[in-house]
Amino acid sequence: MRLLWKLIILLPFINSYAGEGRFSRPIFTQEPQDVIFPLDLSRSEIILNCAANGYPPPQYRWKQNGTEIDFTMSYRYKLEGGRLAISNPHTDHDIGTYQCLASNLLGTSLSQKAKLQFAYIEDFETKTRSTVSVREGQGVVLLCGPPPHFGDLSYAWTFNDNPLYVQEDNRRFVSQETGNLYIAKVEPSDVGNYTCFVTNKEAQRSVQGPPTPLVLRNDGVMGEYEPKTEVRFPETMHAAKDSSVKLECFALGNPVPDISWRRLDGSPLPGKVKYSQSQAILEIPNFQQEDEGFYECIAGNIRGRNLAKGQLIFYAPPEWEQKIQNTYLSIYDTLFWECKASGKPSPWYTWLKNGELLKPEERIQIENGTLTITMLNVSDSGVYQCAAENKYQIIYANAELRVLASTPDFSKNPIKKNSVVQVGGDIAIECKPNAFPRAIISWKRGTEILRQSKRVFLLEDGSLKISNVTRSDAGSYTCIATNQFGSAKSSGNLIVKERTVITVPPSRMDVTVGESIVLPCQVSHDPSMEVMFVWSFNGEVIDLKKGVAHFERIGGESVGDLMIRNIQLSHSGKYLCTVQTALEHLSAMADIIVRGPPGPPENVRVDHISSTTSQLSWRPGPDNNSPIQIFTIQTRTPFSVGWQAVATVPEILNGQTYNATVVGLNPWVEYEFRVVAGNSIGIGEPSRPSEMLRTKASVPVVAPANINGGGGSRAELVITWEVIFCESYFEGKKKKKGKIYLFTPDLRTHTHTDNARNSKLGKWKESRNVSGLRTPDHYTSPSQPPANIAWKLSNSKLCLNWEHVKNMENESEVLGYKILYRQNRQSKTHILETNNTSAELLVPFEEDYLIEIRTVSDGGDGSSSEEIRIPKMSSLSSRGIQVLKPSAKFLSLVGIFYCFATQSIIR
Repeated sequence: MRLLWKLIILLPFINSYAGEGRFSRPIFTQEPQDVIFPLDLSRSEIILNCAANGYPPPQYRWKQNGTEIDFTMSYRYKLEGGRLAISNPHTDHDIGTYQCLASNLLGTSLSQKAKLQFAYIEDFETKTRSTVSVREGQGVVLLCGPPPHFGDLSYAWTFNDNPLYVQEDNRRFVSQETGNLYIAKVEPSDVGNYTCFVTNKEAQRSVQGPPTPLVLRNDGVMGEYEPKTEVRFPETMHAAKDSSVKLECFALGNPVPDISWRRLDGSPLPGKVKYSQSQAILEIPNFQQEDEGFYECIAGNIRGRNLAKGQLIFYAPPEWEQKIQNTYLSIYDTLFWECKASGKPSPWYTWLKNGELLKPEERIQIENGTLTITMLNVSDSGVYQCAAENKYQIIYANAELRVLASTPDFSKNPIKKNSVVQVGGDIAIECKPNAFPRAIISWKRGTEILRQSKRVFLLEDGSLKISNVTRSDAGSYTCIATNQFGSAKSSGNLIVKERTVITVPPSRMDVTVGESIVLPCQVSHDPSMEVMFVWSFNGEVIDLKKGVAHFERIGGESVGDLMIRNIQLSHSGKYLCTVQTALEHLSAMADIIVRGPPGPPENVRVDHISSTTSQLSWRPGPDNNSPIQIFTIQTRTPFSVGWQAVATVPEILNGQTYNATVVGLNPWVEYEFRVVAGNSIGIGEPSRPSEMLRTKASVPVVAPANINGGGGSRAELVITWEVIFCESYFEGKKKKKGKIYLFTPDLRTHTHTDNARNSKLGKWKESRNVSGLRTPDHYTSPSQPPANIAWKLSNSKLCLNWEHVKNMENESEVLGYKILYRQNRQSKTHILETNNTSAELLVPFEEDYLIEIRTVSDGGDGSSSEEIRIPKMSSLSSRGIQVLKPSAKFLSLVGIFYCFATQSIIR
């Protein structure tokens, strides 16, 4: 009662903090647990724990067997915080049930019950036990007969002076229910003294009984007989949920019986079951509802069977399915609480208020797990507990009821000082004062009382809603809250702004790659409102602050135009301009299509190649938003300068043509091909080159003309003819040694010697002697140096070409050339010899090189060209092919070199 008066006096103060959660009922963090105390233990104090959270901090009391403990009347009981300490415990006074009570200004919570019991075991009587006499082959039971005790016991037996316990097997069994030792069939080795050991773990003590002598009778041996079950489990046995259940079954018999188990309903034994070594114990761990039923033990031997059966009945202490929750209600409201618990048998319910049993009365109705209290008043505030109980356990669910009574108060939740809305919009101004009971709400605009209309709504929660706001709605609004304890009011301003409108939105644009465009986004807005523009591209915000390439914001405060410079194909997509103010978000979207030349064709493949044609196929690349109109095929050989367009069949390759035949190729030349696509925008990048393939061989199609002969020295015949451009190599025919010399673009000369009767030029039928020729000593080395030297430098490879040197009439013919190269005039000179008018040097061009070319003949080395300086690679990045002293004659030689360079020119 004293606590109730404190609560009533302080309730207005407590209610003022109801929404802050500052005050809280006691909530247990530690509750007392069952204790089995060893009676003989030298310790002289028992501790029962109890602790709870709450504000104000709880105070504690204790009950023993339902009666509150008076700590002033007993020095053996001490309260340390929430803990109960019992000194010098005694079975007569201290055994029983204990509960902790935790209280503060909001009420009292009662803890779960805890049992205090004392474990002990007395000594065996010391009188001598009678001798047990049996025949060999007979079964026997040796009784343990434990002394008075409290607490669970475990049993073991010793035989004679052996310190080891008798081990269980199919012939011997120690029951942990009775403590007896069972021998199914006695053998001569069993004769001796048997002693029973009993241990009480809770009492922390073991005792030993007097020995029992076992002897054999001398009147014969026991014959075979059927099993006799001596150890049986109870006919009815209650098993708790989640417990481990053990069933014992053992029989005497000769021969020693076998033990087996089954369920009488025919269902298989649970897979989780365990057996002892002799199968005399069946253990069912984690017992559940489905394990309930009848179990049977069968003991059998060749003489018969004996059965034992019993029923396992499942039970479960209560468990919560639905708990009560803290509830804050106004005075005169109605409380309805319900709690539910499962359990077997089904639990029954009681209700407590502040630790005391709650009884029904006019306003209080209790029915099973429901509690109803009508017309609440302040004295109904407190801590309530729903208790669910069956014969195995009682559990509690706790909650606080706080009955609130106060005048309306805006101190914690005033009207918003400024509410801002746009013309044509809707606005709701909340009014939520703290008031118990709930306040009646009214509104004023200035001094005028507001009434509901087509645009003005007074909502059930007290809010004021105005639809389709106009400029004239701006002003001061006041909420007035009233209940039976008084009234209060709170005011705020409504500010009306003009709406923001996108006046120039971005529009769809079709542009060409490389152009620069501006996407407009312009607005009109209330001058007092700040506007922010945000641009997104394909759903991703463009961060203009990071200086993103191509994108730039232009315009003033009300202009959010976006410039895209040097627009690329990747910029095609959706552009969204979002306009943000403190009150609204507007957006406008536009599609930008960027068109460009086609992408490179793909998968260029040579499907077939002949001596003069090649069949190609390809797949088109991306059209880059402009349809492909034409394809062009280009080719390159080791002798061509760059890629060149070729003739095809069909002649015109439109945008839907993906294969063609290239014509006009030269035989026995390596070619690679690529394809270029074009559209209305332009020509795109070429495809990757095809693999390099060689055209097939073919015979010459034109015979040499203007064949002449004469001149030469002794044993030589010089034959000349007009130049023809070769179109094939002679492949597949037997080639014999001979000599061919290239002199001028319009002349070919062949010098025939006796050892070259057959050549590329045909077969001589016979050899003829030509007289009047001068001897070799009349000839000198060539006097003309190589001219029209051209060179090309790529990576570390230097390619050289020059014009063939013609010998004068009194000079030896040119048989080849020497290339002399060195880094400088003081360094070592390197020499490369060749029969051709071209050569490749592989040298690391880290420095300049000096090069000259010299003729070689039977008469010795001829004249050298002028010294050529080849600059190092770093200075040639953009110079390409270098030509020294070009002439019209050299340009013709380039054509000859293109035709013959891949042939093995035979000198």
